Amino acid sequence: MHTSDSATATHCPYCALQCGMNLRPEPGGAGVTVEERADFPVNRGALCGKGRTAPAVLSSRVRLTEPLVRTHAGRLEPATWEEALDAVAEGLARTRRSYGADAVGVFGGGGLTNEKAYALGKFARIALRTSQIDYNGRFCMSSAAAAHQRAFGLDRGLPFPLEDIPRTGCVILVGSNPADTMPPALRFFRELRENGGTLIVVDPRRTRTAEQADLHLAPRPGTDLALALGLLHLVVAGGHTDEEFIAERTTGWEEARAGAMAHWPELVERITGVPVPRLREAVAMFCAPESAMVLTARGPEQQSKGTDTVGAWINLCLATGRAGRPLSGYGCLTGQGNGQGGREHGQKADQLPGYRKLTDPAARAHVAGVWGIDPDDLPGPGRSAYELLDALGSDVKALLLMGSNPVVSAPRAAHVEERIRSLDFLAVADVVLSETAALADVVLPVTQWAEETGTTTNLEGRVLLRRRALTPPPGVRSDLEVLHGLATRLGMPKAFPTDPEEVFEELRRASAGGPADYSGITYARIEAEQGVFWPCPAAPRTGEPDAREPAPSLPTPAAPAAPAEPGPEPEPHPGTPRLFLDRFATEDGRARFVPVTHRDAAEVPDTEYPLLLTTGRVVAQYQSGAQTRRVDELNEAAPGPFVELHPRLAARIGAVDGAPLAVTSRRGRAVAPARITDTIRADTVFMPFHWPGEGRANTLTNPALDPVSRMPEFKVCAVRVEPA
Repeated sequence: MHTSDSATATHCPYCALQCGMNLRPEPGGAGVTVEERADFPVNRGALCGKGRTAPAVLSSRVRLTEPLVRTHAGRLEPATWEEALDAVAEGLARTRRSYGADAVGVFGGGGLTNEKAYALGKFARIALRTSQIDYNGRFCMSSAAAAHQRAFGLDRGLPFPLEDIPRTGCVILVGSNPADTMPPALRFFRELRENGGTLIVVDPRRTRTAEQADLHLAPRPGTDLALALGLLHLVVAGGHTDEEFIAERTTGWEEARAGAMAHWPELVERITGVPVPRLREAVAMFCAPESAMVLTARGPEQQSKGTDTVGAWINLCLATGRAGRPLSGYGCLTGQGNGQGGREHGQKADQLPGYRKLTDPAARAHVAGVWGIDPDDLPGPGRSAYELLDALGSDVKALLLMGSNPVVSAPRAAHVEERIRSLDFLAVADVVLSETAALADVVLPVTQWAEETGTTTNLEGRVLLRRRALTPPPGVRSDLEVLHGLATRLGMPKAFPTDPEEVFEELRRASAGGPADYSGITYARIEAEQGVFWPCPAAPRTGEPDAREPAPSLPTPAAPAAPAEPGPEPEPHPGTPRLFLDRFATEDGRARFVPVTHRDAAEVPDTEYPLLLTTGRVVAQYQSGAQTRRVDELNEAAPGPFVELHPRLAARIGAVDGAPLAVTSRRGRAVAPARITDTIRADTVFMPFHWPGEGRANTLTNPALDPVSRMPEFKVCAVRVEPA
């Protein structure tokens, strides 16, 4: 079953850290054992429980091992691969013939490798000719991406490596709980404090991460924008702005300054519930050292004003000169395993490979040239993720879905489930029979991380290589083989190779010259260099300022050699671990302040729904739980959903710890055991979103969309709570 008796160096299948690990075959071909891989700098050998137990999902006891096709009797029954692929190709082709190309939708996932994400976007646009493709990464960091683009001209989750965090002076961590979401990353924040730096955590809950902070600010959910504006107001009033940096490296300060000055501290206290002395303390801690960072995650981003909220935190960095300098800047902690790379190469509704805009004629011409088609044959931008799911059964009649479980993970999930059930045809490619796959007409069992080779891009922008360590079961194929099989039936076999390195070579050409340029990255370089940071063009750029200067005291990469005639080939581009040190990626090289102002969440409490719900994760489960809920050890640690509430609220409504509690919003009702704790605000309840059924948190959440990023408002909605 195994390809080798020696250990295979690879990476975890779960979060965006992409922790390094070794997989060693067990005697007799019974599976693999996870071992530490101390040489990888992101986790230095440390793994959370999810990473340690990842091989459990390889078991045929829990995963799919043969295709399933729904019979006339309505049951999913085993079928051959030929029967299954024929059924999918016919279902998609029939829909195109009857309703047009845009009646066929494609929905991808932030866990797909770069090769699979690239191939899926290409398949949608040239094999199906549909514009209707998006992916669940839209629910991850799309607001941060939009704010990055507006301010800096380029979106990469972190513009610096994680190793810079312990060496800065202060970090404001907004709406992130790495102690639960990415535990190996917590060491960077511990080391920050050990080195004399300070940590400020912004979260309505006193999480395990907040317990380690020097200062914890607990704003009312949905008010992070007001909080950032209030801090910037105090920065200006206290004379802490960096006027030289503002003048030399930014534009738009006067308008942004005016917006901040309208949010005086007492007003911000009324909006957020954070006392003015705490606001002043945060500003003093942030402005005292020479360097500082702001890092955000889903808390401020999954809001109907998420782009403006992140923009306000970026404005705080720019006003204090904490961007585009060593050991300083704004960054986003990406959530999904390939949330970064997954949107760079074409499975997002408005983008082409290399992070090119689908509406840019030059971008269309370049990618069409790589694909061997006329640029005019490329569809335009399609619907965003929730809008695509909302259109199922009406405008979109058939759906091909890979690597996602929206029945659990989408906002207003009961409505999304109803839309999925109304489809004429649904095909799902997945490792396990997820709640969404269980509704499909055809289910295709695909390989997973230890059974396939491919690249991912972690939260730092570091492109990594996962190596195949196992031979998959006989009835399982890779997603690339699935797309090749479907393309063959649709008349395009040569356009979709099945070898991942061949796909990556094409991706390199397609990304060349784009914002996310991977053309200088190869599998060999990734292995030799512990990953390569993009952008990394195939040859050094000439005539442009070099943004690759490292932080002081770090080894300086060799400067690219100038081409000479005649002479040796220039040195390969070293990759870009640190962005923006000389110029930002805007036309004039300056960062842009964006004026923003606070506005309420799409729903605010009233007499019928007097409380706020916020959602999140627990350490032992991951995303929709489709895989982690099949691991006994993880289920023992986190067996099911719960509702976290404050003792004062519990006393007022008569809630008993461990007893069923009903949470009701305008979209539905969920029931889960009460968990009474004083680590949450008294006006707020919290639910984790990993479970289906009556405890499904996303039954309640609000699909109100950010106007720029199209991110739904997962993090705040109005609810009422009562004993069930």
